[in-house]
Amino acid sequence: MHSRPRPLLPKSLLVSLCAICMAACAAGPQISPPTSDLTLPALLPLGAQIEVREGWLVKRHEIVLPLMRKHGLGMWIVVNEEFHDDPLTECVAPPRPYVGNRDIFVFLDAGEGGLKKLAVLGYNEENVERFFEISKQGIKTLKEWDEKFKPKTIGLGIGGRRGVTRSLTHDTYKYLLENLDPEAEKRFVSAGPLIEEYLDTRIPEEFEHYAKLVRVTEVLARRALSNEAITPGKTTVGDIRRWLYTQSTASGLRPWFQPDLRVQRRKTAEDKTTSGFLQVAKESTVIERGDVVHLDFGLIYMGLSSDWQKMAYVLREGETDAPPGLQKALANTNALQDALGRLSRPDKPAGDVYEETMAKMKTVGIAAMIYSHPLGNQGHGLGASIDFRSAKRDPKEPGKLLRKGSYLAMELNSQTEVPEWGGQKVTMMAEDPVYLTDEGWKFFRPRQEKLYLIR
Repeated sequence: MHSRPRPLLPKSLLVSLCAICMAACAAGPQISPPTSDLTLPALLPLGAQIEVREGWLVKRHEIVLPLMRKHGLGMWIVVNEEFHDDPLTECVAPPRPYVGNRDIFVFLDAGEGGLKKLAVLGYNEENVERFFEISKQGIKTLKEWDEKFKPKTIGLGIGGRRGVTRSLTHDTYKYLLENLDPEAEKRFVSAGPLIEEYLDTRIPEEFEHYAKLVRVTEVLARRALSNEAITPGKTTVGDIRRWLYTQSTASGLRPWFQPDLRVQRRKTAEDKTTSGFLQVAKESTVIERGDVVHLDFGLIYMGLSSDWQKMAYVLREGETDAPPGLQKALANTNALQDALGRLSRPDKPAGDVYEETMAKMKTVGIAAMIYSHPLGNQGHGLGASIDFRSAKRDPKEPGKLLRKGSYLAMELNSQTEVPEWGGQKVTMMAEDPVYLTDEGWKFFRPRQEKLYLIR
């Protein structure tokens, strides 16, 4: 590959970091994380990102034919519509804008001829031609391929349980029927199982870029849960959310969901729950001294998504650290993470991991919840989740198996009675991107073992 100049940090971000340093010097020792811990990694500009991701596409196309044969598909069709992008498009074709009304990408098992790939485009694109044979006769070529190779099954984005596995529109479904053999509908099947394994398969080349994404997510989250963004008694939840939007944009990234915050206070009505979880705080909620603040935040970079949850404590006047009871509460969540990581192995049923981890927590007296999910091209990715749903499976079936190299959002919490709060239960939530090895889950970044402190 050609060498490129090292990208510089955005000017707005440099100004922001300088302001932090000046404030630190004026205020003396800081209790919040030191600025030396908040260095952002250099990210690639968009043009370089596309070039790198097209390099990944070569590797990803190599796994398509084995997956098609594993899942019994003779042909796989992905259709992108203008103003209604299929989320699969950037994962199977060059990650560029497509505005050709309908752009069709076809993978065909040609038997001894191997994998054949066809693109039917509204506008010819030379970058697509590097990866697909370009049809010069439009949709007619697809019909010719179908008649020549007679695939027994044609996989489409239909019938799946998740958006990315049921993304084909009704009109495009009819369009395919009108342009293929009248009997083709009998061969239409859901490509859901193939799509899930394709998206849950990570390639080694993605790792270093994903690690940078996780680091950026960590840095912005730590800054959001610090005195840079929060002034106790003044700052609202809405202020922090808007701060995160602004700083994400300054970093050249965007959140894939709305940043959420939860606030727990001693003996108040703030700790309301919904569906068993703490309720998200209203934007008008003012952060006060003595609050325990939770942040849920994730970003998109290079077509990959991060997911991150951390906890902070707002010091009361005279305090230099969080009360021991709150520290113990976080330690219980760390123990839950330890158990989940230790009990996970490639090819092990996710439901077994959930049940064994919950059983372990019961023996040590920790009230736990686990709701971990795959990460990758989507934040709520496809693959084996480790949660109560994975445990509710047919006893005769193993359920979904963990895959070596997969990324997961290790998302969970524990509830602990805090003596300093009169025995009130406090929920400590954590969410960390991890990857699966033969020894269990490994963290991309060190997990949180101490509450972030806000002066």
